[in-house]
Order: sequence, then C-alpha cells, then structure tokens
Amino acid sequence: MAGRTLSRDPFSVIVTGVGGQGNVTASRLIASMLVAKGYVVTVGETFGASQRGGSVMSHVRISACHTYSPQVPKCRADVVVSLEPTETIRVLASYGHPETRCVVNDRPVYPVRVIAGEVEYPGIEEIDRTIAGLCRAHVMIGATSEALRLGNPVLQNVIMIGALQATGLVPFTRADFEGLVSAEMAPATAELNLEAFDAGVRLAEQAMGGKAW
Repeated sequence: MAGRTLSRDPFSVIVTGVGGQGNVTASRLIASMLVAKGYVVTVGETFGASQRGGSVMSHVRISACHTYSPQVPKCRADVVVSLEPTETIRVLASYGHPETRCVVNDRPVYPVRVIAGEVEYPGIEEIDRTIAGLCRAHVMIGATSEALRLGNPVLQNVIMIGALQATGLVPFTRADFEGLVSAEMAPATAELNLEAFDAGVRLAEQAMGGKAW
C-alpha cells in the first residue's frame, strides 16, 4: 500500500445524493480502487425513495487490516462526498463532527415540495455557510455543470471522485482509477471517465486554492 495512508483506522467516507445521481456507483468505484491496493473495505447503503429522487447514502469504511461494520456510527464520518448540496447538511447533522471534511457538488436537485411551491429551497450561499459551520473544511465544485460540458450528466459522480482524490484524504491515485476503468470499460468510455476524473481534480484544486486539508 505505497503512497498515501489512512489518517485514522477505520477511515469512514459517506457518499450521498439523491436517486439517479450515481453516488452508489461512486462508492463502489472508490471501494474497488482501495481493495485493489490491499485495504479492507466494507460498503453499506441506505435508500430513501430513490426512484422519486429521495436520499441515497453509501457508507464506505476503510481499514488497513480489520473488517468493520458497513454502517458509519453517528458523528464518525471523516469525509462526506455529496452530489446534492442540501444532502450534505442532512448527513453532517447525523454523522459529522468538528474534523469532518466535505466535497460538495453545487447543483441543487429540487424536492417535490419545492417544485410544488410548498417550501423554499435555500440559496447556495446560505447552504455554503451552513456547511462551513458544521465541518472542519469543505470544497464546493460545479460537478454537474462540468459533466454537462463533457456531454453526459452521469459523469458528475466520476468528477466527484476526482475531486476527492485531489483533497488527498483517501489513499487512491489517478493511476488507480485509470487501471480500474481500463479493465472494466470499453476504451472510449474509459477515456471519457478519465477526462471526467481529471476535471474533478482540476475543479477541486482551483476551489482549494493551494490550501492543505
């Protein structure tokens, strides 16, 4: 397991979003890369009304040598990767602690009650301030916008994986991701996923502004 190592053991990551955003796939890609590097990884998922855009949360627990429960204990998430901004707040309220770090996609997915005009969705500035008050550090990027630029909104989850790699919080590299997609995808699809990964790295590095986490 050369290169980066875990800052704690187990190291707990929650990937969250709403149904259809691909966060379950993202968590499994992260887990696959880490297993290939020799880590012991358990993954657990909780689903709301996922077919109607409900909350979907994946727990990824990483250890150098032990098998842990797939469910992250309350107030024990080390990193939250969120494909929907308000889902970040929801997860931090239950699983966050003062040292939690977050990687957040800035594109809202409006719940039915918001679309119906029954409740108001908070502004992105308010969401940003709330997240900042609930964790040690966070980076917010336009993953959906970048995925649309690349021609496929589904790529937002891969962009978020690239952004996570850029933070240095989880011990996988671009080479690990390249090896995974090259083995499992057709060449053209693998190349597009690598482009999305690199876009996520770039966006996160720009947002962090050279600051160490």
